[in-house]
Amino acid sequence: MASCVLEAPLRMSVLSEVTASSRHYVDRLFDLDPQKVLQGVIDMKNAVIGNNKQKANLIVLGAVPRLLYLLQQETSSTELRTECAVVLGSLAMGTENNVKSLLDCHIIPALLQGLLSPDLKFIEACLRCLRTIFISPVTPEDLLYTGPDHQTILFNHGAVQNIAHLLVSTSYKVRMQALKCFSVLAFENPQVSMTLVNVSVDGELLPQIFVKMLQRDKPIEMQLTSAKCLTSMCRAGAIRTDDSCIVLKTLPCLVRMCSKERLLEERVEGAETLAYLIETDVELQRIASITDHLIVMLADYFKYPSSVSAITDIKRLDHDLKHAHELRQAAFKLYASLGANDEDIRKKIIETENMMDRIVNGLSESSIKVRLAAVRCLHSLSRSVQQLRTSFQDHAVWKPLMKVLQNAPNEMLVVASSTLCNLLLEFSPSKEPILESGAIELLCSLTQSENLALRVNGIWALMNMAFQAEQKIKSDILRGLSTEQLFQLLSDSDVNVLMKTLGLLRNLLSTRPHIDHIMSTHGKQIMQAVTLILEGEHNIEVKEQTLCILANIADGTTAKELIMTNDDILQKIKYYMSHSNAKLQLAAMFCISNLIWNEEEGSQERQDKLRDMGIVDILHKLSQSSDPNLCDKAKTALQQYLA
Repeated sequence: MASCVLEAPLRMSVLSEVTASSRHYVDRLFDLDPQKVLQGVIDMKNAVIGNNKQKANLIVLGAVPRLLYLLQQETSSTELRTECAVVLGSLAMGTENNVKSLLDCHIIPALLQGLLSPDLKFIEACLRCLRTIFISPVTPEDLLYTGPDHQTILFNHGAVQNIAHLLVSTSYKVRMQALKCFSVLAFENPQVSMTLVNVSVDGELLPQIFVKMLQRDKPIEMQLTSAKCLTSMCRAGAIRTDDSCIVLKTLPCLVRMCSKERLLEERVEGAETLAYLIETDVELQRIASITDHLIVMLADYFKYPSSVSAITDIKRLDHDLKHAHELRQAAFKLYASLGANDEDIRKKIIETENMMDRIVNGLSESSIKVRLAAVRCLHSLSRSVQQLRTSFQDHAVWKPLMKVLQNAPNEMLVVASSTLCNLLLEFSPSKEPILESGAIELLCSLTQSENLALRVNGIWALMNMAFQAEQKIKSDILRGLSTEQLFQLLSDSDVNVLMKTLGLLRNLLSTRPHIDHIMSTHGKQIMQAVTLILEGEHNIEVKEQTLCILANIADGTTAKELIMTNDDILQKIKYYMSHSNAKLQLAAMFCISNLIWNEEEGSQERQDKLRDMGIVDILHKLSQSSDPNLCDKAKTALQQYLA
């Protein structure tokens, strides 16, 4: 018999004590007898009604995935499926965390699928549960209509015609819901937007009705929603950006929504909608920037809530403090749109009080949405050469930016890496410190991404980094990329990736000592890559860039020999000298000129070899060309033979 050892009493956590009593409910859901499962679900329903603690326990114990499984099983009886939907609906009635847990288990697609059932009771239970979930503030609305497909389905089922007449209903609530429907239907949907322009109700066209609804005397909610409808129609190209209903009505209405007097959510929605309206149109950006001192007005978005006494409603204050980050996100988004094209506007934004500090702070906020918006804003401002040299340097924005680039989601990586591309341009003083903080490794890893935009940005940033860089940096880039990866990029299906990779090679192979050094270590692979591309089916720009790389190699002292001893490459250069495209002819001539240049060692042997290949005959022909560039280049080359 084992000896009896006295152990310290097991300290059960409060949670495990509470959940133990709830476990039998969940265990019964796994019974093999369907009748017992049904009874288990019914008992569970009775246990959770009005009992938030019990709801939380059952969620922790994993009841939700099992209930959803039973709800979706074809083999489950309709009664069981209905009871499951009822319990899920009851769980959704609890706290916001409950709703989050349900959403995480993908409850919505399961319930939507349930609506296809022939059983009305089951459909009703699913609808009730859906309604409860969608009323919750934690549920993103876009889960129900996740995109253009759903908008199109509604559109094809006559939604526009059926909803339009409700805009003139005698009930404000009905008018408002109809308006909201249109704002959702038209969002980023050209097909719907194009139709709305021509729909009329009681002899009045919809855009005119929307304009009436955004007049100052209408309720704010109505003004905002109709401005959203007109914004969507404008972005879809259904209304021109210079139409008076946009310039004189929609834009000023949205700017009004950004003022201090408005409620937090109105300011957020106003700024975000305005950012979307002006995002791609420089004229609207200019108009917005001088409307009601908008740039200064947005600075208030960062000081919220400014004076606590102004908000007497304590519930309101509590709500606003929790949502203040949404204001910052909206302000960053709108600043990004305002500064997208115009240098003067960018200057104004940056000169707004503490702007750069606010961006730097925004880059390290806990909310990912704020970080993304801050990066977008920084990207927009980084298009300014002037600012890269001054404000960006003074505030060392590259530090938080490099931090953002660690383990960020793709959407964030794309914008952050685009910004990094700009910070690595040759005139940017940030270039040095960025290199020291591990940028090469980071960018090399981006070039291996599945995401095309990230591959392009990774290689683009490396290309900028290599421009007029010292030899050590160039060697580090080549080491970081590895030959395999270089070939991978050169055979990428996207022409952008290919062009930027060739641009990188061209920047690496500049200045003689660098050319000779790199070709001594990577010569064989680079020559292979060049051959590969000149033989492939590529456009003129790609081939021209490749010939320019060859011309750079031909400019090296020892690197020249890699071309001279490669008859295959020499034949290709000869072929391109007689090509139908003048750009390619010119690039090929650069290679020849660099190979036969007189003052350099071994030039005599190289000239002889090229003469024997028939290069001189081609040069004579080209010196008669009607293209002045070709003609000059050929004559200069021939002079080398005469010297």
